[in-house]
This record gives sequence, structure tokens and C-alpha cells, in this order.
Amino acid sequence: MMGKLAMGQVKRLAPLAAIFLSIGLSACTTGSVGALKVEQAGQGSSENLASLNDAIARNRNNPETYNVRGAAYGRSGNASRAIDDFTTAIRLKPNFYQAYANRASIYSRLGRYQEAINDYNRSLQINRSYDKAIIGRGEAYRRSGNRTRALRDFNAAISQDTSNPRAYHNRGLVYQSQGLHQQALDDFAKAISLSGRAPQPYNARGVSYLALGNLDNAFRDFNRAIRLDGKYGEAWANQALVYEKRGEKSKAHKSYATACKLAKNNAIACEGKRRTS
Repeated sequence: MMGKLAMGQVKRLAPLAAIFLSIGLSACTTGSVGALKVEQAGQGSSENLASLNDAIARNRNNPETYNVRGAAYGRSGNASRAIDDFTTAIRLKPNFYQAYANRASIYSRLGRYQEAINDYNRSLQINRSYDKAIIGRGEAYRRSGNRTRALRDFNAAISQDTSNPRAYHNRGLVYQSQGLHQQALDDFAKAISLSGRAPQPYNARGVSYLALGNLDNAFRDFNRAIRLDGKYGEAWANQALVYEKRGEKSKAHKSYATACKLAKNNAIACEGKRRTS
């Protein structure tokens, strides 16, 4: 049986949030699923950007094109240019609620949560039922530590029958941070049913299974997350944690080493690597 659980939180590089579950050892879980997505996002390739640049050169007054190019910049990691394009789209079309939500998602990714919340509020003033803005605002609230408002937004999105898995995944993270693991498991399962190729809900569900002492289900979920994304450092660290709890020190060390290499800021992984060497 597991010992008494204690809950805590540590900050990582924005927008990543980590929840420490003290269960003899600690597990990691990512902040959100699809947190980097923006509306109408292309792949951000040089070919896509060149095509969008040409389109803007032909017509500098089309807000839709700026919005799409901003999404492409967001995909490629160029946050400042993404913000510039969304801002231009909004200037050209003041009621462009999708562009407000897109700019908010970039602000949130940068850890500028109040600016993100302000833009999500503006988006929702224009379209109060826009679920991506409701969920995005909830994510910004959750990352900034306001679980009450975050839960309110996720519940609101779910009450209007959203099919966006982020609502369930993020609500599950709130429940998990409150120690409500069965409720968290239900939400992670729903998120998985809506987006079975996303690794984050599997990792998060594994953390709650681990907190409840169900090593087998936790191990399966961490392995599934790794199969979906072999560069998912937190899932590797959590897989290592299960190996370590099973007494498989050599396997634990290898997984911790992989996690530490993939995410050098992951203190759990790097400490685990040292501990099992």
C-alpha cells in the first residue's frame, strides 16, 4: 500500500506546469494537451510562410491572411512575429475573435498569463460560446495558480458539450492537483477517447494511477505516452519511477537518463539518474 500522499507544485519553463505527487517518490505530469495549438495553424514550414508572404504582399488588408501567417509563425516557434500578425489581423478586423484567442495562446505559451486572459476575455465578449477561448482562458488561469476560475471555465466548456479534449485533460489536472484522482482518471479517459494520439493525457492518467498505487496501469499509460512521443521526457521519468519502485534499478537508470537528456530542467529525472547510478 502507498503511504500518505502529500501534494505540491513546482514551476518549470513556461508554459510547462508540473505537479509533484509525493508517494515515496515523485511523478511528473505535463501542463496541457495541445497547449501550443492555434486556430487555422499551418505547419510553419518555409514553403507555407513564403506562400503567405506572397499573399500578404498582394493584399495587405486581408486580416484572414495575417491570422493564418501568425498561426504558421506560432507553429515554427517565432512568437514575436506571431503576435505581430495577430495584432495586425485584429487592427484590420476588430471583432476577429479567433485572432484574439490565437494571440492569447501565444501569450500563454510565453507565461504572460494576464495578457492571455485579457485577450481570451475580449474573444469571449465577441463570441461568448467560443469553446477554444473558454478552455484557453481556463488553462491560463490554471497555470497562473487560479484553480477556482480554471475549473469554472473547464466546467463551462464541458457543459456546452465541447468535443475539445483539452477541457477534460485540463480539468483532470485540476482534480489531480486537489488529490481527487478518481475524478481525474475519468476526465483523462474522456480526453483520450477524444484524442487518442495525444500522449499528455496518458502520462497524466498514469500519474493518478501511480498515486492510487496501481503500478500496472500507470506503467501501461507511461509506455503508451512514450510510444506516441519518444521525446516526451516526463513520460520517460515516470516510466523510470515505476521501474525503480519495482526494484529494477538498471532499467530505471536508463529511463531516467533518457528523461534527463530530453528535459534537462526535469529535476526528478536528473536526480533519479544520479540516485540509480
